[in-house]
Amino acid sequence: MFNALLVEKDEDGKTSAAVTQINDSDLPAGDVTVAVEYSTVNYKDGLCIGPGGGLVRNYPHVPGIDFAGTVEASDDERYKPGDKVVLTGWRVGEAHWGGYAQKARVKADWLVPLPSGLDTRQAMAVGTAGFTAMLAVMALEDHGIKDGPVLVTGAAGGVGSVATAILGNLGHKVAAVTGRPETADYLTGLGATQIVAREELNETTKRPLEAETWGGCVDAVGGEMLARLLGQMTYGASVSAVGLAGGAGLPATVIPFLLRGVNLLGIDSVMQPYDNRLRAWERIAKDLPMDKLDAMVQPAVLSDLPQLGRDILKGQVKGRVVVDVNA
Repeated sequence: MFNALLVEKDEDGKTSAAVTQINDSDLPAGDVTVAVEYSTVNYKDGLCIGPGGGLVRNYPHVPGIDFAGTVEASDDERYKPGDKVVLTGWRVGEAHWGGYAQKARVKADWLVPLPSGLDTRQAMAVGTAGFTAMLAVMALEDHGIKDGPVLVTGAAGGVGSVATAILGNLGHKVAAVTGRPETADYLTGLGATQIVAREELNETTKRPLEAETWGGCVDAVGGEMLARLLGQMTYGASVSAVGLAGGAGLPATVIPFLLRGVNLLGIDSVMQPYDNRLRAWERIAKDLPMDKLDAMVQPAVLSDLPQLGRDILKGQVKGRVVVDVNA
């Protein structure tokens, strides 16, 4: 038996989450059984833990949309017992039991070998948020980062923190957008060269184009903020859009795309091809300054998760929360 955070739903539709013990035989079907060491807390996890269950497809359910650990058993020749692996995406923690347990069983195709230079804790200090941030940076690079600072919205969050650190380490000037002035020192420590108050980008304007300011953008917010910053991009610059915290609507015109040649790049971390996942993790091991990870991380254990699920939905979580499932 092993410990797990189990979310259950009663006959009235109310959900509850508690740490309990589960039998190995209760694990879902899969090719590879992993002894999980670390997971993280992401916005989707908050939705899965919270009232109503959010994104959960079946009950009882183990949330946790990513994990890193050691292969315990495998029916796939690509993975042997003792191999270190990492998993993000594929609806793990939503439709399939996830990382908030000491064991997980998944399809081999969902896993990636842990790159040299990363241990399992570091991998989850990066986690889905950092993996998404690297995908966003890679997309900007593929389209060419232009002159001017690179804007990062939602910079104090998981995706924004890692994107700020990666871009800064690559030598770019980074303008970090935050609604919390108290995070300015944290963001500067990660590599931001400029702090932009969220209110500046949330101001309404009737002008579809403003001064060319940003040479690229990782946008983890969406909504009205995304619409506003499109008109501030340098000619031919790109925006990697990765989040919907500000809403799925886009109250913008086509003018930035027609007259400035702005590229809007949608980033989906859920079902990335294997080669792209492996490339992103290898880039993370190479280009993310590991000394910056500790500044991003707050530790947690399984029993902390019900409260942390509520906190992240309220925007009260800074940086990355790494869950030691064996503590």
